[in-house]
Amino acid sequence: MKVGGQSDAPPQEGALAGLKVLDLSRVLAGPWCGQLLGDLGAEVIKIESPASGDDTRAWGPPFLEGESAYFLGCNRNKQGIAIDFSGPEGKGLLAKLIPQFDVLIENFKSGTLERWGFDALWFEKNAPTLVRCSITGYGSEGPQSHLPGYDFILQAESGLMSIAGPSDGEPTKYGVAIVDLATGMMATNAIQAALIARYRTGKGQAVEVSLFDTAISLLANVGNSHLATGKDAGRYGNGHPTIVPYTTYHCSDGMVALAVGNDKQFAKLSELLGHPEWAEDERLKTNSARILNRAFIDGLLEQQLQSYVGDEFIALCRANGIPIGRVNTVKQALALDQTASKQMILEVKHSKIDRLRTLASPLKMHGTPNSVRHAPPLLGEHTDEVLSKFLNLSKAELADLKNKKVIN
Repeated sequence: MKVGGQSDAPPQEGALAGLKVLDLSRVLAGPWCGQLLGDLGAEVIKIESPASGDDTRAWGPPFLEGESAYFLGCNRNKQGIAIDFSGPEGKGLLAKLIPQFDVLIENFKSGTLERWGFDALWFEKNAPTLVRCSITGYGSEGPQSHLPGYDFILQAESGLMSIAGPSDGEPTKYGVAIVDLATGMMATNAIQAALIARYRTGKGQAVEVSLFDTAISLLANVGNSHLATGKDAGRYGNGHPTIVPYTTYHCSDGMVALAVGNDKQFAKLSELLGHPEWAEDERLKTNSARILNRAFIDGLLEQQLQSYVGDEFIALCRANGIPIGRVNTVKQALALDQTASKQMILEVKHSKIDRLRTLASPLKMHGTPNSVRHAPPLLGEHTDEVLSKFLNLSKAELADLKNKKVIN
């Protein structure tokens, strides 16, 4: 299958080729982690409930040939099987599958696997080299550990929403599920670290990643500023709390994002706009002064830039080393020459969708390149193939399990 503009030649092995991952997760954080590992070459088997599958299969429109665009965006490079874990036979299949894998990803509520009989002692006895990654809303400790995790709620509780939105408006969530996505990336890092540790120790381990911990960590410099001063953080719209000017402005034909990172750049910008005196004004001369006079300089720039065409001003700034970019829509961003040159849009052959276009991995591995080996699976698409391969089940055994509605 084609990856961006690449050929259909057989792909080279990825960095994680040979790694076997059992993905029991659903929605976004866990599936995102599994997809990242799959992009890097791991063999990923996704297990879903036969009744309805991953929640995101129903999250639409849009749908392509009945498949949710949301699900399609976070489940490539996986083979899909469907097992009902509500009865003993389904749990028995899981108990046989787990020891065949290097990594287990799950995002059940805390304690679910333990209630099914898969506690630490079971793993130590039956799968001692397994890296098992648990992704939950709040982790296994603390007064909220029993609660389910939702990205939107965690953006609110963590303070992330409080620092997003207009300075004179209300808190605003991020445009995508940023806590889920970041948690998936954190889980991917933790899993690979645990695999490296396994080479030294010969043992697997439990890895715990939570949406809450990730969201708190995403406060980054803003959180550390509070810890340093005791002052609560505020909202600056598209502005930056500690750099000015560093926000969006209107040109005659649209918005641009201007990031003046130091006093030298500000002096150059002032010169380009025909106001070199700004760089000598005590209210604007240094970044610290500009922070105190944020509204003043933003007002001056807003007035000046409205006389410029966006592309004209962008070219002028870039020619003089001043960071700037147009504020694009999603459609505009995906149509950029830069997007095409970086092969950030894939065309994948899907069993139902003739031409599935999806976003590519941002990881560029030059020695062990990424590849797309599997389109996002249909519900239970590979059940027979996978159970035959890993558990040596016969056609008769598979048929019996299907008749009992244990698998699909």
